[in-house]
Amino acid sequence: MDFNVKRLAADAGTFFSRAVQYTEEKLGQAEKTELDAHLENLLTRAECTKHWTEKIMKQTEVLLQPNPNVRIEEFLYEKLEKKAPSRMNNHEQLGQTMEDSGSEFGPGTAYGNALIKCGETQKHIGSAEREFIQSSAINFLTPFKNFLEGDFKTILKERKLLQNKRLDLDAAKTRLKKARMTDARAATCVDEATKAEQELRMTQSEFDRQAEITRLLLEGVSSTHAHHLRCLNDFVEAQTTYYAQCYQYMVDLQKQLGSFPTTFTSASSAPQPANSGSGACSGTTSPSISVPTVQASLPPPAPASGLGSPSFSGTRRARVLYDYDAAGSSELSLLADEVITVRSFPGMDSDWLMGERGNQKGKVPITYLELLN
Repeated sequence: MDFNVKRLAADAGTFFSRAVQYTEEKLGQAEKTELDAHLENLLTRAECTKHWTEKIMKQTEVLLQPNPNVRIEEFLYEKLEKKAPSRMNNHEQLGQTMEDSGSEFGPGTAYGNALIKCGETQKHIGSAEREFIQSSAINFLTPFKNFLEGDFKTILKERKLLQNKRLDLDAAKTRLKKARMTDARAATCVDEATKAEQELRMTQSEFDRQAEITRLLLEGVSSTHAHHLRCLNDFVEAQTTYYAQCYQYMVDLQKQLGSFPTTFTSASSAPQPANSGSGACSGTTSPSISVPTVQASLPPPAPASGLGSPSFSGTRRARVLYDYDAAGSSELSLLADEVITVRSFPGMDSDWLMGERGNQKGKVPITYLELLN
């Protein structure tokens, strides 16, 4: 019990001494031991590293997850050490919406088929984005976070100890100075000065030892920079892979959309179907579908092989060259690469044939077909 009381009294005395020394330094009434220039530079570099590491982490998190509410939710789950619920990202949600709408319009229609293809591509991009985020979190954000919550906290702790040791040292210097200037009796003066000198030597030794510990930790920031450089290379590599995947997915999608006939962007490359007024989304004319950039370099569909005019008699088999969306009940929708039966009737428009697919019949544009022998 007596030991604890003495320990508390000593701690209180040390705290009071440091407080007095700190206050007098701020008021300009006491001298302050300055750290050497090299140690000051190391401290400045550590603070700079901490500052920019925090900013880079914050902006990277915004890049990987732009939604602030989701970031807060993920932060809370992390603090509670629970797994965040799985959710579809924006690309996956868009892809699912496109696929659902394409199925509603019908995969046998050009528009519906195009929506399904786009939806599949958006889902592929969403999956690539998920892999990119996971890779970046493990190889880039986690090392930065470990530095802030591990190494830098240790540096802060040792720097605070160094500050306390410096205050103890300067307080000892002040007490020695006062002991030497006292007007007490010679014997008492010598005794006080000797005691103050011993305290000064002890505090100087503790300060030097703590300064060395702090210096070694601060010099380790160079290794941190080298480690973060490797992490940065990993992040750039993950970005490169992600964007390359996205580019390839879009190139493949362009090629798929390129199989659609240019009648969806130009009214002069194929016969125009009659307006039936029974469109799914409006009761007026059927809107044309514009596929940007892809269609610009595509040639117009050539007339079906051997079909300068439908002069044959009987029935023939024909391969469909492009998807075709019927504009009315008198026409037949087509899918690229399917084989149907066609026939011609006297007096029928030379740009059209009558197509049959099982029990389905309807007019089909001749420019979308290739007759088979």
